[in-house]
Amino acid sequence: MGGDHAPQVTIEGAIEAADNGLDVLLVGHEPTLKTELSKHPNAPRLEIVHAEDVIEMHEHPAHAIRQKKNSSINVAARLLKEAKADALFSAGNSGAVMAAALFTLGRIEGVHRPAIGAVIPLLDGRVFLVDAGANADCDARNLLQFAQLGSAYANHVLGIARPRVGLVSNGEEETKGSALVQAALPLLKDSGLEFVGNVEGKDVTRGACDVAVCDGFTGNVMLKLAEGVQELILGLVREAIVSRPHYKLAGAVLRPALRRAARRLDYTEYGGAPLVGVNAPVFIGHGRSNAKAIYNGLRTAAEAASRDLIPTLAAAIRS
Repeated sequence: MGGDHAPQVTIEGAIEAADNGLDVLLVGHEPTLKTELSKHPNAPRLEIVHAEDVIEMHEHPAHAIRQKKNSSINVAARLLKEAKADALFSAGNSGAVMAAALFTLGRIEGVHRPAIGAVIPLLDGRVFLVDAGANADCDARNLLQFAQLGSAYANHVLGIARPRVGLVSNGEEETKGSALVQAALPLLKDSGLEFVGNVEGKDVTRGACDVAVCDGFTGNVMLKLAEGVQELILGLVREAIVSRPHYKLAGAVLRPALRRAARRLDYTEYGGAPLVGVNAPVFIGHGRSNAKAIYNGLRTAAEAASRDLIPTLAAAIRS
């Protein structure tokens, strides 16, 4: 029920996931979902779990979670708690998803604060940014745990054998950075992780590390800026191609390559962002997710659940 284009695109993405072998539970207002499903008579059967209420995007997360006990997000979290589902994906109110996960599922033992991770594409590979928005204010211990959780996720889910961990700062020198960065630096150096030191924003996109660690305020600004720059670049390329007749001809020749590049930059290709540190696989989608993003979010959540993600993250915190 969550997201800018729900439930239409949610249903479409879930149908594609079911067509590709995933067992999908639709959690939401049953009459609404049945009406939407009726528009797809040839779709595979999808089970609906009724939820009376919906938490809207503008609502205060913690208040809404407490007041709307039978919201779709709360009901979905209880399905995980009761082992009736293996993973959760939502493109709805991200704060409410976090609150429901914390109140219903709890944290992995030893985790102080769960964090949001985001996969950012690079020219050669990708980088896992954590925290991407869950915790605006952090202490050094939080950043150490984000590094441990992020490294374990990059290894176990992204398949990076020995993830290099970088600490986002305004300079490579150890004397640079905020008080938080300077306090976290010695903890990361002594962590046993493959720590490569401070990394600047430009170095993150150049592949200086596999896991970029920062507080949620910094990470969310980085992520949103990256999305904006991606859209700006694609817009400038389109504008340039149509500006001259001979550019249009060149554009026609380059179209396959340009489409491949656009797919690399497309957030819908990377599914949901994992909420690492809670006691079940929970993934948060972009509010403007289309059907493709919903499908990839469900696929990513299913893969994480099938790979026993939570025991892996728990072991990383204990080490």
